[in-house]
Amino acid sequence: MVDYHASNNQSSSGHMEQENDWDRDLLLDPAWEKQQRKTFTAWCNSHLRKSGTQIENIEEDFRDGLKLMLLLEVIAGERLPKPERGKMRVHKINNVNKALDFIASKGVKLVSIGAEEIVDGNAKMTLGMIWTIILRFAIQDISVEETSAKEGLLLWCQRKTAPYKNVNVQNFHMSWKDGLAFNALIHRHRPDLIDYDSLRKDDPVTNLNNAFEVAEKHLDIPKMLDAEDIVGTLRPDEKAIMTYVSCFYHAFSGAQKAETAANRICKVLAVNQENEQMMEDYEKLASELLEWIRRTIPWLENRTQEKTVNDMQAKQEDFRDYRCVHKPPKVQEKCQLEISFNTLQTKLRLSNRPAFMPSEGRMVSDINGAWHTLEGAEKGYEEWILSEIRRLERLEHLAEKFHQKAAIHESWTDGKEAMLTQKDYETSTLSEVKALLRKHEAFESDLAAHQDRVEQIAAIAQELNELDYYDSASVNARCQKICDQWDTLGAFTHGRKESLERTEKQLESIDELYLEYAKRAAPFNNWMEGAMEDLQDMFIVHNIEEIQAMDMVPLRDTALQGELNKQNSNDTLRAKFATQANTVGAYIQAKMEEIGRISIEMNGTLEDQLTSLKEYQKTIMSYMPEINTLEGYHQHIQEALIFDNQYTSYSMEHLRVGWEQLLTTIARTINEVENQILTRDAKGISQEQLYEYRASFNHFDKVRGPSSGEFKACLISLGYDGDSEFARIMSIVDPNGSGAVTFQAFIDFMSRETTDTDTADQVIASFKILAADKTFITAEELRRELPPDQAEYCIARMAPYVGADAVPGALDYMSFSTALYGESDL
Repeated sequence: MVDYHASNNQSSSGHMEQENDWDRDLLLDPAWEKQQRKTFTAWCNSHLRKSGTQIENIEEDFRDGLKLMLLLEVIAGERLPKPERGKMRVHKINNVNKALDFIASKGVKLVSIGAEEIVDGNAKMTLGMIWTIILRFAIQDISVEETSAKEGLLLWCQRKTAPYKNVNVQNFHMSWKDGLAFNALIHRHRPDLIDYDSLRKDDPVTNLNNAFEVAEKHLDIPKMLDAEDIVGTLRPDEKAIMTYVSCFYHAFSGAQKAETAANRICKVLAVNQENEQMMEDYEKLASELLEWIRRTIPWLENRTQEKTVNDMQAKQEDFRDYRCVHKPPKVQEKCQLEISFNTLQTKLRLSNRPAFMPSEGRMVSDINGAWHTLEGAEKGYEEWILSEIRRLERLEHLAEKFHQKAAIHESWTDGKEAMLTQKDYETSTLSEVKALLRKHEAFESDLAAHQDRVEQIAAIAQELNELDYYDSASVNARCQKICDQWDTLGAFTHGRKESLERTEKQLESIDELYLEYAKRAAPFNNWMEGAMEDLQDMFIVHNIEEIQAMDMVPLRDTALQGELNKQNSNDTLRAKFATQANTVGAYIQAKMEEIGRISIEMNGTLEDQLTSLKEYQKTIMSYMPEINTLEGYHQHIQEALIFDNQYTSYSMEHLRVGWEQLLTTIARTINEVENQILTRDAKGISQEQLYEYRASFNHFDKVRGPSSGEFKACLISLGYDGDSEFARIMSIVDPNGSGAVTFQAFIDFMSRETTDTDTADQVIASFKILAADKTFITAEELRRELPPDQAEYCIARMAPYVGADAVPGALDYMSFSTALYGESDL
């Protein structure tokens, strides 16, 4: 006995091995063996009659191998080697071996079926061989949607019988026992042959015989089953049912052709509808994001000044809320928008559709440009807030200083005008006048000393005006009052001095008249003058402000100590922020470099890579608490009005941008792998081919995403040449003219060059089948052949047909089909 194995390892052989592993023990059941004998004999005769012969006994009539070889020639449409006509056993074995070799050459593995057993008339082995032939030539090539062979045949039955009551096809045994499924199949394709509504589920024999007789009479399908055998068997034989049902599938091949055409159209339309939905979603999300940016930028560009530091810190808090609460979801939306755009472009390339061109102003580059403007506005706004806080802090300090100095000055000038305008010298003696004059000279010195304070007050007022202090009017009024009063004091001082000097001269003249008296009274006068001088010196030397200034020294020491404590606290905040910032900055930089390496050096299957990348993304996202901690330190820094940090080169804005770029990069890398999986599954690219494409791409990729020059070198290495050819390829891989080529676009192009996809011509041919070879199709035909939503989709988009053979309601399916693939297919 010889085991025959397929000489090639086609993908179909795996399925055949599974189906060929039939349970021979079941054939020990006489009922099952009887059903298979009858069915397989009838199936063989349905083909042998085309050559004018038939068999009566399946295990006897194939023993010499002649009719077996003839059967294979009929069903395969090929010539087998010339049979041996001798009657000896060796001739028979050789003929059967030729048949078995032919079966093996079709990718079928025949396990433990030898020529000797067939020649010896082994019924079990003969039935097994015929079942293998049926599987290979009648069932294996059945394809429905994404399924084939047995599963495809089952799905076809389910699709066809779905609308019928009391029919639920789940298998090839019990689901057919009441005969309704057979009748439903016939009625679905030939409703004129079956009155389905008259059938009763409780009358299986009548149902079965009705279907068998109609099939034999009108569909040329021989009767392969007995109604009584099926009803009388606990579980009908699956192989017998499958064989008989496959005859219905092939009998309705014309209808199947229309169904295949409808399936192709449905598949194309489903892809198109999905793509259109993605386009609509992209446009909607892009519009919403751009509108948000448009609304946000004026807020960030608003430079309305506030009056106090507290008011500006409230704005700073609003900005912090914007950065931490409102902007992060928009960062995710922008990232998702880019991912959606790339995925859409991949799907369009895979389905041979033209690249998606968003409406004007909504390209990814437009969004990136708007985002760049937004971030510029953010940077400017934050810098302005900090500058304003510095300005207002300076203003509040200056205003406080102004009012403090003004108060001191006003306290000093209080009562000075009254003192300067009194006429005390008119009743004074010469010595009293001299004493008043000396006292006045001391006042003049004091007045001169206060000139610096007045100038400082005026200078502070001027600086407050230059810094646009909100209460400049009251400052200016107070300053003006001080200056006016200062001028008045100057005038009064000068007038009193003149009066004192004039009075002195007058009294000196009078004094000369009393000279003699004076000489005689000299001792007494000297004593009096000395006493008066002492009294006057006490009056002149007493300076309350100077005494008060001495009391201010310990107060200032206390203030300085408080400022020192504040600066020490600020330095601690700087160090905390710097330590965290340096850690976060190094982490972001390291992860960005890692992602760059990962995207080039990824190993394993795409699914393995995707799993690893998602785990890597989770690891990165787990670092978010560190970012939040840094944000907290930054908030304390801003609240303390700290504007510099010598301990780190990182700013919060720099780290925020870096973190957003890190999250976007890992999301983009994950999306690239997902799109590669889409491409691989759609184009049937092997893992080895992907490795080969990646190696070629990386070799010429000097930076992430090779330039047009680097990509041209890559193409030349792959055998492409010529500027026109290069221009054609660039229009495919870089439809938006960005000047760079992604790896996804590269593998899309490579797979497009080597694999077939649905084309406009194929869709037109499919519509032509549905339209019964007409150059137009009607809404009625579309609704009959396609699912409701896809039929209405076509009807809504197809233009009226205007050909000479047009009829009312005719629709132009040709222009519709070419439009699905872009003008390049017209």
